[in-house]
Amino acid sequence: MEARRRSASKQSQLHSKADIHSSTPTKASDALPLPLYITNAVFFTLFFTVVYYLLSRWREKIRNSTPLHMVTLSEMGAIVAFVASCIYLLGFFGIDFVQSLVLRPSAEMWISEEEEDDDIIKEDSRKLPCGQGLDCSLVTAKPTKMIESLLPPVSFTSEDDEEVIKSVVDGTTPSYSLESKLGDCKRAAAIRREALQRMTGMSLSGLPLEGFDYESILGQCCEMPVGYVQIPVGIAGPLLLDGVEFSVPMATTEGCLVASTNRGCKAIHLSGGASSVVLRDGMTRAPVVRFGTAKRAAELKFFLENPDNFDSLSLMFNRSSRFGRLQNIKCAIAGKNLYMRFCCSTGDAMGMNMVSKGVQNVMDFLQDEFPDMDVIGISGNYCSDKKPAAVNWIEGRGKSVVCEAIIKGDVVRKVLKTNVEALVELNMLKNLTGSAMAGALGGFNAHASNIVSAVYIATGQDPAQNIESSHCITMMEAVNDGKDIHVSVTMPSIEVGTVGGGTQLASQSACLNLLGVKGASKEVPGANARLLATIVAGSVLAGELSLMSALAAGQLVRSHMKYNRSSKDMSKVSI
Repeated sequence: MEARRRSASKQSQLHSKADIHSSTPTKASDALPLPLYITNAVFFTLFFTVVYYLLSRWREKIRNSTPLHMVTLSEMGAIVAFVASCIYLLGFFGIDFVQSLVLRPSAEMWISEEEEDDDIIKEDSRKLPCGQGLDCSLVTAKPTKMIESLLPPVSFTSEDDEEVIKSVVDGTTPSYSLESKLGDCKRAAAIRREALQRMTGMSLSGLPLEGFDYESILGQCCEMPVGYVQIPVGIAGPLLLDGVEFSVPMATTEGCLVASTNRGCKAIHLSGGASSVVLRDGMTRAPVVRFGTAKRAAELKFFLENPDNFDSLSLMFNRSSRFGRLQNIKCAIAGKNLYMRFCCSTGDAMGMNMVSKGVQNVMDFLQDEFPDMDVIGISGNYCSDKKPAAVNWIEGRGKSVVCEAIIKGDVVRKVLKTNVEALVELNMLKNLTGSAMAGALGGFNAHASNIVSAVYIATGQDPAQNIESSHCITMMEAVNDGKDIHVSVTMPSIEVGTVGGGTQLASQSACLNLLGVKGASKEVPGANARLLATIVAGSVLAGELSLMSALAAGQLVRSHMKYNRSSKDMSKVSI
């Protein structure tokens, strides 16, 4: 009997050992006939070699207009080798990851029970029961990653915040890393704000912190936020444009601006409305490259401007986006430097990132054709972005729009408080002659940038692009035997979008929704952005009409004193 018991005990021990070994996950490297580092080196080399070979072959086929599905025996072998190397690499690096998910121990394995093993209880040096020992507040040792995944999220206290604030002030924790370290954007903004106040000794009490979704700006709109600036939004309108009424949101701190634009909208509405036309729609990017000689730069210029090469260039450009489509390339030479101005459609996006990606694809393609080409910068200021430039005034950038209206003589007198003759004369001497005397570049208007900036901020556009977007020439001419006045604004470079950037924020998205241009157009790509551009131009038309009328009637100072200035007699105020 004793012998049988000993035999059974040995068998149970063997079975338990076998169970332990069977529960141990098999590693991917256990099945390899060669040493691990040799096998990895072989398959990595094979993978990158066949990828380089296939890309080179397909590039040659694209240049020679050879169908890609026609493959040679060597290409078939390369494809097989590519698939084999992919299978190995995915298997090698994927098995352990999958096993870590599938074979992850359950939560019960980490909770000790007193009945399970008396020996473990005896050797346990903790004074607390095991169940209490798993509480975050009582565990002194740093928990493993698996235990951390089982525990509930830690709720930080004010003491924790104070420690983080001190580390930011001391410089041990970079301010820009708070969002990633804390995992809470609002808390990161509050801590950064307090640390800033302590370091500078200045108060930010007037800058609001609450009531803003800091998650929505992470990684796309603003870095290291400490609050947000409040800008009031007024509504001008309804603006009757192309038979449709629009209530135009304007974010501004300039008194009288919304009221003036609203008066212009009223005059346009009473006269039957305004009409608009989009003349061009294309965003630009102009890289600069350098050669050893001017002759080589000219050779690339001729290559880019040759119509026979446009299809291959557009193929390279267009593969970067579903909506980015190359329209034309215009070049300018300065010595041995070449500036290439790419113009493309961008759908409902403003399109700077889209055109930049397409240009990068073309640059990579041209590098093979012109290996001596030195790319100095993806943008060479021949675009030209956020700067007043004649190339934008002449060639256009973004949306080129003209908007016009005929204002009846009665409306000019009753609503605008002036007359047709005075408006025409003032426009000629101020907007045309006066601007020419000043050497203006695209500034043949009264205050187009006022309206453009206000609408841009309200709808989430890039305010810095107000510079070229405000290029505008305002024309006024007496018609119908001098009884009425024809007013127009021509704006060649309105840069707007209804997707991406600040348009995704809640407030700006609401303003776009008010205009009916929120998001991308589902019917015609780019239709919403073009409609927004016409609304901008129509609003500028209303603003120009009202301000010019105020100037002609001598009302400017009075209106600003009423809406934008204090009425106190400052000479009587004690200092």
